[in-house]
Amino acid sequence: MGTTRFQTYPAYKDSGVEWLGEIPNEWGVAPMKHVTDLVNGLAFKPDEWGDEGVPIIRIENLNGGGDFNFTKRIVSTLYHVEAQDLLFGWSGNRGTSFGPFVWTRPGLHYLNQHIFKLTHFDCHRGWLYWALKGVTEYVEQQAHGIIGMVHVTRSDLGIVPIPVISESEQQAIALFLDRATQEIDALVAKKERLIELLQEKRAALITRAVTKGLPSMGSAGSPQAGSGQATATVPMKDSGVEWLGQIPAHWTISPARRFLRSVEQGWSPVAEDRVAMVEEWAVLKLSAVAKGKFRPEEHKVLPESVPPEGRYQVNPGDFLLTRANTPELVGDVCVVQVTRPRLMLSDLVYRIRFDLKQVDLSFLCYWFLSNLGRYQIVRDSRGSSQSMVKVSGQHIRSWLAPLPPPEEQRAITRFLDRETAKLDSLIDKVREGIDRLKEYRTALISAVVTGKIDVREECVRRGPSPVVIPSVET
Repeated sequence: MGTTRFQTYPAYKDSGVEWLGEIPNEWGVAPMKHVTDLVNGLAFKPDEWGDEGVPIIRIENLNGGGDFNFTKRIVSTLYHVEAQDLLFGWSGNRGTSFGPFVWTRPGLHYLNQHIFKLTHFDCHRGWLYWALKGVTEYVEQQAHGIIGMVHVTRSDLGIVPIPVISESEQQAIALFLDRATQEIDALVAKKERLIELLQEKRAALITRAVTKGLPSMGSAGSPQAGSGQATATVPMKDSGVEWLGQIPAHWTISPARRFLRSVEQGWSPVAEDRVAMVEEWAVLKLSAVAKGKFRPEEHKVLPESVPPEGRYQVNPGDFLLTRANTPELVGDVCVVQVTRPRLMLSDLVYRIRFDLKQVDLSFLCYWFLSNLGRYQIVRDSRGSSQSMVKVSGQHIRSWLAPLPPPEEQRAITRFLDRETAKLDSLIDKVREGIDRLKEYRTALISAVVTGKIDVREECVRRGPSPVVIPSVET
């Protein structure tokens, strides 16, 4: 995927600037401070925050976060932000909250620290936005800070060199990139919606299987002849639980305490956020448990000065459940299939042992991943903030589970392993398509704002879209 279908400028020269490289002969270069002013936001004190007044724009709001602090403090118009103002997050995460943003929320807002507002433009504002998008990766590389979180000063950003081009060409580039990125973003949105639909289908498939059984399973739990289409061979009964409804007549429904043997909570010492060497001990992150999958690479390294607790070592066959997270993720589960050595349970993850004569761990995992299994987890989660809630061991013991005979549990697990793998493969393929589109978007912006391609004729073309988006199969 590339931008080679576009024409180039007639002649180029060396810009003398690392991020620009060669530029068209007629282009120049100047520091950013020559075309705009950078206004840093205010440092509002905690006692100035409240639930009423003017909303304060913080770093997390730049990507659409709707959780605002408010203030009744009166500030200079210099720090007022209205819709369409151009902002630059100068302290944040690479690739997300760091870089340029066009503010789109209507109404008056105040500018918080860690964000610049750009004012007094001696250039086309739309073009400057795209030039800033093109230079952001270079600025991130020069910025101060640890991996992930970086910051840049007003003076350092002001001296970043950007192209000097005619106003008509600035307008042409802004128009072209506005239209081109809108088309790419629309394709990305369609693919993201497809992923949502596939995930909904996956959840419905799991929910159906763990509450109604497989259409081809008879009352004894043995497969029936046929193509797997729904039949009337399995009698149903009322489960006695309003939110669960009917279940197969030969199934039972039990609180987890009847087949649960122990709930163990791990340990979270201060650790180093890097991947462990084979000989090093490490502690699980919450992200190690992800929608039924175990990700042993998600861990932090135990410092050499801290002795490990061997009793917390994670082993194949462990059933893990996250005890704290956001409401959407708390109570996530997995069964460990393969793990690395010297990996310990954290205190945010439970290890639960069950009576394996009564339950198949993978079946139970699918139950807790199902829509109805999730319902009771979210219902019982507790916390003072909706950004982080917890579930207790007592909650787990009270959760209900419909239980087929053990052999039928295993048959349902085999079916779901096979069918969810197909959906997961398709979801991965769509995600790869999204990644390629985003890479193309980034490459196109860079090529246009650095003059590697000439879009002056493209942007005024009438009729069909001015941009041919490369095919990305799903």
